[in-house]
Amino acid sequence: MANVRFVMKCGGSTLAALPDEFFGELRELQQSGVKPVIVHGGGPAISETLTKLGIETEFVNGLRKTNDAVLDVVEMVLAGRINKEIVRKIGLNGAQALGLSGVDGGLIQARPVANAAEIGFVGDVTDVKADIIEGIMGMDYMPVIAPIGIDAAGQRYNINADTAAGAVASHLGVERMIVVTDVPGILKTVDGEKRVLPAVTVEEIEAMIASGEIYGGMIPKVRAAIQCIQGRVREVVIVSGQEPGVLTRAVREGGVGTSIVQS
Repeated sequence: MANVRFVMKCGGSTLAALPDEFFGELRELQQSGVKPVIVHGGGPAISETLTKLGIETEFVNGLRKTNDAVLDVVEMVLAGRINKEIVRKIGLNGAQALGLSGVDGGLIQARPVANAAEIGFVGDVTDVKADIIEGIMGMDYMPVIAPIGIDAAGQRYNINADTAAGAVASHLGVERMIVVTDVPGILKTVDGEKRVLPAVTVEEIEAMIASGEIYGGMIPKVRAAIQCIQGRVREVVIVSGQEPGVLTRAVREGGVGTSIVQS
Protein backbone atom coordinates (compact mmCIF):
# COMPACT_ATOMS: atom_id res chain seq x y z
CA MET A 1 0.00 0.00 0.00
CA ALA A 2 3.05 2.27 -0.05
CA ASN A 3 2.56 5.60 -1.79
CA VAL A 4 -1.20 5.22 -2.01
CA ARG A 5 -2.74 8.60 -1.34
CA PHE A 6 -6.34 9.58 -0.99
CA VAL A 7 -8.14 12.89 -0.72
CA MET A 8 -11.07 13.04 1.62
CA LYS A 9 -13.65 15.83 1.75
CA CYS A 10 -15.69 16.30 4.88
CA GLY A 11 -18.12 18.95 6.10
CA GLY A 12 -17.17 20.68 9.34
CA SER A 13 -20.34 19.59 11.12
CA THR A 14 -19.90 15.99 9.91
CA LEU A 15 -16.32 15.93 11.17
CA ALA A 16 -17.28 17.20 14.60
CA ALA A 17 -19.69 14.27 14.96
CA LEU A 18 -17.27 11.56 13.80
CA PRO A 19 -16.42 8.86 16.33
CA ASP A 20 -12.85 8.39 17.63
CA GLU A 21 -12.72 5.09 15.70
CA PHE A 22 -12.77 7.08 12.48
CA PHE A 23 -9.67 9.02 13.51
CA GLY A 24 -8.07 5.80 14.74
CA GLU A 25 -8.60 4.41 11.28
CA LEU A 26 -6.92 7.46 9.76
CA ARG A 27 -3.95 6.79 12.05
CA GLU A 28 -3.76 3.12 11.05
CA LEU A 29 -3.93 4.01 7.35
CA GLN A 30 -1.17 6.57 7.81
CA GLN A 31 0.99 4.09 9.72
CA SER A 32 0.56 1.52 6.94
CA GLY A 33 2.04 3.96 4.42
CA VAL A 34 -1.19 5.41 3.01
CA LYS A 35 -1.12 9.21 2.70
CA PRO A 36 -4.44 10.88 3.58
CA VAL A 37 -5.18 14.49 2.63
CA ILE A 38 -8.23 16.13 4.21
CA VAL A 39 -10.14 19.09 2.77
CA HIS A 40 -12.93 20.32 5.03
CA GLY A 41 -15.89 22.68 4.92
CA GLY A 42 -17.78 24.42 7.70
CA GLY A 43 -20.93 26.11 6.41
CA PRO A 44 -23.13 25.67 9.51
CA ALA A 45 -20.40 26.94 11.87
CA ILE A 46 -19.85 29.98 9.63
CA SER A 47 -23.59 30.75 9.62
CA GLU A 48 -23.76 30.37 13.40
CA THR A 49 -20.82 32.73 13.95
CA LEU A 50 -22.18 35.34 11.51
CA THR A 51 -25.49 35.28 13.40
CA LYS A 52 -23.69 35.73 16.74
CA LEU A 53 -21.78 38.69 15.31
CA GLY A 54 -24.93 40.16 13.75
CA ILE A 55 -23.59 40.01 10.20
CA GLU A 56 -26.26 39.39 7.56
CA THR A 57 -25.60 36.68 5.03
CA GLU A 58 -27.52 35.21 2.13
CA PHE A 59 -27.08 32.45 -0.41
CA VAL A 60 -27.22 32.70 -4.19
CA ASN A 61 -27.64 29.29 -5.88
CA GLY A 62 -26.20 27.53 -2.85
CA LEU A 63 -23.13 29.75 -2.56
CA ARG A 64 -22.70 32.24 0.27
CA LYS A 65 -22.66 35.89 -0.73
CA THR A 66 -19.26 36.99 0.54
CA ASN A 67 -18.24 40.58 1.27
CA ASP A 68 -15.18 41.64 3.32
CA ALA A 69 -16.93 41.24 6.67
CA VAL A 70 -18.22 37.77 5.77
CA LEU A 71 -14.81 36.80 4.37
CA ASP A 72 -13.11 37.61 7.69
CA VAL A 73 -15.55 35.32 9.51
CA VAL A 74 -15.20 32.56 6.87
CA GLU A 75 -11.43 32.62 7.35
CA MET A 76 -11.66 32.79 11.13
CA VAL A 77 -14.04 29.83 11.37
CA LEU A 78 -12.58 27.61 8.63
CA ALA A 79 -8.83 28.23 8.93
CA GLY A 80 -9.01 28.90 12.67
CA ARG A 81 -11.56 26.99 14.65
CA ILE A 82 -12.52 24.03 12.46
CA ASN A 83 -9.11 23.41 10.91
CA LYS A 84 -7.41 23.28 14.32
CA GLU A 85 -10.20 21.17 15.83
CA ILE A 86 -9.56 18.50 13.17
CA VAL A 87 -5.78 18.69 13.62
CA ARG A 88 -6.24 18.36 17.38
CA LYS A 89 -8.58 15.37 17.05
CA ILE A 90 -6.16 13.58 14.72
CA GLY A 91 -3.35 14.28 17.21
CA LEU A 92 -5.39 13.01 20.16
CA ASN A 93 -5.88 9.76 18.26
CA GLY A 94 -2.15 9.22 17.80
CA ALA A 95 -1.54 10.52 14.27
CA GLN A 96 0.25 13.63 13.05
CA ALA A 97 -1.57 16.39 11.18
CA LEU A 98 -0.65 19.83 9.92
CA GLY A 99 -3.39 22.35 9.23
CA LEU A 100 -3.27 25.05 6.61
CA SER A 101 -5.55 27.05 4.36
CA GLY A 102 -5.24 27.86 0.68
CA VAL A 103 -3.66 31.19 1.69
CA ASP A 104 -0.61 29.47 3.26
CA GLY A 105 2.24 29.54 0.75
CA GLY A 106 -0.36 30.49 -1.87
CA LEU A 107 -1.48 26.84 -1.78
CA ILE A 108 -4.82 27.40 -3.54
CA GLN A 109 -4.70 30.00 -6.31
CA ALA A 110 -8.12 31.41 -7.18
CA ARG A 111 -9.98 33.86 -9.36
CA PRO A 112 -13.47 35.35 -8.96
CA VAL A 113 -16.38 33.16 -10.08
CA ALA A 114 -18.31 34.25 -13.18
CA ASN A 115 -21.12 35.90 -11.18
CA ALA A 116 -18.79 37.67 -8.75
CA ALA A 117 -20.69 40.95 -9.19
CA GLU A 118 -23.69 39.28 -7.57
CA ILE A 119 -21.94 37.04 -5.07
CA GLY A 120 -18.73 38.80 -4.01
CA PHE A 121 -15.46 37.14 -3.05
CA VAL A 122 -16.30 33.57 -4.04
CA GLY A 123 -13.57 31.88 -6.03
CA ASP A 124 -12.83 29.23 -8.62
CA VAL A 125 -9.52 27.39 -8.27
CA THR A 126 -6.94 28.17 -10.96
CA ASP A 127 -4.02 26.23 -9.46
CA VAL A 128 -2.98 24.17 -6.44
CA LYS A 129 0.67 24.10 -5.36
CA ALA A 130 0.81 20.33 -4.98
CA ASP A 131 4.50 20.43 -3.93
CA ILE A 132 3.48 22.01 -0.59
CA ILE A 133 1.11 19.09 0.07
CA GLU A 134 3.76 16.60 -1.11
CA GLY A 135 6.26 18.19 1.28
CA ILE A 136 3.92 17.87 4.26
CA MET A 137 3.17 14.23 3.37
CA GLY A 138 6.91 13.63 2.94
CA MET A 139 7.39 14.67 6.58
CA ASP A 140 4.74 12.09 7.56
CA TYR A 141 2.13 14.67 8.48
CA MET A 142 -1.46 14.56 7.29
CA PRO A 143 -2.37 17.81 5.49
CA VAL A 144 -5.69 19.30 6.67
CA ILE A 145 -6.79 22.04 4.27
CA ALA A 146 -9.31 24.87 4.75
CA PRO A 147 -10.83 25.95 1.40
CA ILE A 148 -9.82 29.60 1.19
CA GLY A 149 -8.07 30.75 -1.98
CA ILE A 150 -5.86 33.68 -2.83
CA ASP A 151 -4.88 35.50 -6.03
CA ALA A 152 -1.66 37.26 -7.15
CA ALA A 153 -2.92 40.56 -5.72
CA GLY A 154 -3.41 38.96 -2.28
CA GLN A 155 -7.22 38.97 -2.45
CA ARG A 156 -8.78 36.09 -0.50
CA TYR A 157 -11.69 34.02 -1.81
CA ASN A 158 -14.28 31.81 -0.16
CA ILE A 159 -14.14 28.51 -2.08
CA ASN A 160 -16.74 25.77 -2.04
CA ALA A 161 -15.12 22.88 -0.13
CA ASP A 162 -16.10 20.27 -2.75
CA THR A 163 -14.63 22.35 -5.57
CA ALA A 164 -11.45 22.82 -3.52
CA ALA A 165 -11.21 19.10 -2.68
CA GLY A 166 -11.64 18.11 -6.34
CA ALA A 167 -8.95 20.59 -7.38
CA VAL A 168 -6.53 19.39 -4.67
CA ALA A 169 -7.07 15.74 -5.69
CA SER A 170 -6.69 16.54 -9.39
CA HIS A 171 -3.41 18.43 -8.90
CA LEU A 172 -2.08 15.56 -6.77
CA GLY A 173 -2.99 13.14 -9.57
CA VAL A 174 -5.54 11.31 -7.40
CA GLU A 175 -8.32 9.80 -9.52
CA ARG A 176 -10.62 8.61 -6.76
CA MET A 177 -11.92 10.82 -3.98
CA ILE A 178 -13.79 10.02 -0.80
CA VAL A 179 -16.61 12.24 0.48
CA VAL A 180 -17.45 11.54 4.12
CA THR A 181 -21.06 12.36 5.04
CA ASP A 182 -23.68 11.23 7.55
CA VAL A 183 -25.40 8.92 5.06
CA PRO A 184 -24.21 5.45 3.93
CA GLY A 185 -24.46 6.44 0.25
CA ILE A 186 -27.20 7.16 -2.27
CA LEU A 187 -30.28 5.14 -1.44
CA LYS A 188 -32.60 3.63 -4.02
CA THR A 189 -35.85 1.88 -3.23
CA VAL A 190 -35.76 -1.68 -4.54
CA ASP A 191 -38.78 -3.96 -3.83
CA GLY A 192 -40.03 -1.50 -1.21
CA GLU A 193 -36.69 -1.55 0.61
CA LYS A 194 -34.07 1.21 0.66
CA ARG A 195 -30.69 -0.03 -0.48
CA VAL A 196 -27.38 1.71 -1.07
CA LEU A 197 -26.61 2.02 -4.77
CA PRO A 198 -23.10 0.62 -5.28
CA ALA A 199 -22.38 2.73 -8.38
CA VAL A 200 -24.13 5.47 -10.32
CA THR A 201 -23.27 7.89 -13.11
CA VAL A 202 -23.71 11.66 -13.00
CA GLU A 203 -26.44 11.33 -15.67
CA GLU A 204 -28.34 8.77 -13.59
CA ILE A 205 -28.17 11.07 -10.56
CA GLU A 206 -29.71 13.96 -12.52
CA ALA A 207 -32.50 11.60 -13.63
CA MET A 208 -33.08 10.47 -10.03
CA ILE A 209 -33.30 14.10 -8.88
CA ALA A 210 -35.76 14.88 -11.70
CA SER A 211 -37.93 11.86 -10.83
CA GLY A 212 -37.92 12.74 -7.12
CA GLU A 213 -36.08 9.58 -6.12
CA ILE A 214 -33.28 11.70 -4.69
CA TYR A 215 -34.94 14.45 -2.66
CA GLY A 216 -34.58 16.89 0.23
CA GLY A 217 -31.22 17.15 1.97
CA MET A 218 -29.77 14.44 -0.23
CA ILE A 219 -29.85 16.67 -3.34
CA PRO A 220 -27.16 19.11 -2.11
CA LYS A 221 -25.06 16.16 -0.89
CA VAL A 222 -24.93 14.41 -4.26
CA ARG A 223 -24.58 17.68 -6.18
CA ALA A 224 -21.66 18.53 -3.90
CA ALA A 225 -20.03 15.16 -4.55
CA ILE A 226 -20.39 15.69 -8.31
CA GLN A 227 -18.44 18.98 -7.98
CA CYS A 228 -15.43 16.94 -6.84
CA ILE A 229 -15.26 15.27 -10.27
CA GLN A 230 -12.96 17.55 -12.21
CA GLY A 231 -9.56 17.44 -13.87
CA ARG A 232 -7.98 14.07 -13.14
CA VAL A 233 -10.64 13.00 -10.65
CA ARG A 234 -12.78 10.32 -12.32
CA GLU A 235 -14.68 8.90 -9.39
CA VAL A 236 -15.99 10.05 -6.03
CA VAL A 237 -17.21 7.68 -3.32
CA ILE A 238 -19.84 8.83 -0.81
CA VAL A 239 -19.56 7.03 2.54
CA SER A 240 -20.82 7.48 6.10
CA GLY A 241 -18.13 8.36 8.63
CA GLN A 242 -20.17 6.58 11.33
CA GLU A 243 -19.68 3.18 9.70
CA PRO A 244 -16.88 1.16 11.35
CA GLY A 245 -13.92 0.43 9.08
CA VAL A 246 -15.38 2.57 6.31
CA LEU A 247 -12.19 4.41 5.32
CA THR A 248 -10.04 1.30 5.10
CA ARG A 249 -12.65 -0.39 2.94
CA ALA A 250 -13.04 2.65 0.70
CA VAL A 251 -9.28 3.01 0.21
CA ARG A 252 -8.28 -0.66 -0.01
CA GLU A 253 -11.19 -2.71 -1.32
CA GLY A 254 -14.06 -0.56 -2.47
CA GLY A 255 -17.53 -2.06 -2.19
CA VAL A 256 -18.65 0.50 0.37
CA GLY A 257 -20.87 3.55 -0.06
CA THR A 258 -21.88 4.80 -3.50
CA SER A 259 -19.36 5.36 -6.24
CA ILE A 260 -20.23 8.23 -8.61
CA VAL A 261 -18.52 8.22 -12.00
CA GLN A 262 -18.60 10.45 -15.05
CA SER A 263 -20.91 8.76 -17.52
